[in-house]
Amino acid sequence: MSRTEFVLATAIILFVAFCMGWFANWLLNRFTRVAADDVAQLDRMSQELHEAEETRDQAITYLQQREAELTNQLAQTEAELRAAMDSRVVITNTGDRLIVTLPQDILFATDSTNVSPALRDDLAALAQNVNVYQNSTLQVVGHTDSDGEAAYNQQLSERRAQAVGNILLSNGVPQQRLQTFGRGESQPVASNLSAAGKAQNRRVEIVILPNAR
Repeated sequence: MSRTEFVLATAIILFVAFCMGWFANWLLNRFTRVAADDVAQLDRMSQELHEAEETRDQAITYLQQREAELTNQLAQTEAELRAAMDSRVVITNTGDRLIVTLPQDILFATDSTNVSPALRDDLAALAQNVNVYQNSTLQVVGHTDSDGEAAYNQQLSERRAQAVGNILLSNGVPQQRLQTFGRGESQPVASNLSAAGKAQNRRVEIVILPNAR
């Protein structure tokens, strides 16, 4: 090999080596940058996951606190109503609401929508109580037994619910917190085949629903 060929071959080898070294360095920098980006993304994802877990824990804590508040409020309201109302009034605490059941036999005369004077004080006491605990909605629901025409019973239940609602309104319960419904004979709690069962079905229920906050 001549000197010129030797120099040319050496130059080519050095050039190829340089190119390979440059390419290797480029690949190394590229992979290093990608790895760094991946690490940064993983860090961001980890932080977001941590924040989501904190938010979840805060939500769970709030719901537990809210449930405890509602439980205490319902228990206190139940105790106060039992002390203030006629012993024949049935108060049921379901855990998420109170159902105050007013039997028709002590609330209305037969086929009447005039509330008995004896129960007006009880309704006033109930109104006073729910005005203290204002974070609730009241549903007044009228029911009848199955005697007579279904359409008439429906109308009677609506009028009786409205009559009870009017007394609550007159004792300071705001209109926006009060709803009245009639269910007629459609929701019996006992058999309509006996006089005792019919008496249980003739009723007005006041459902006290704590509002979500």
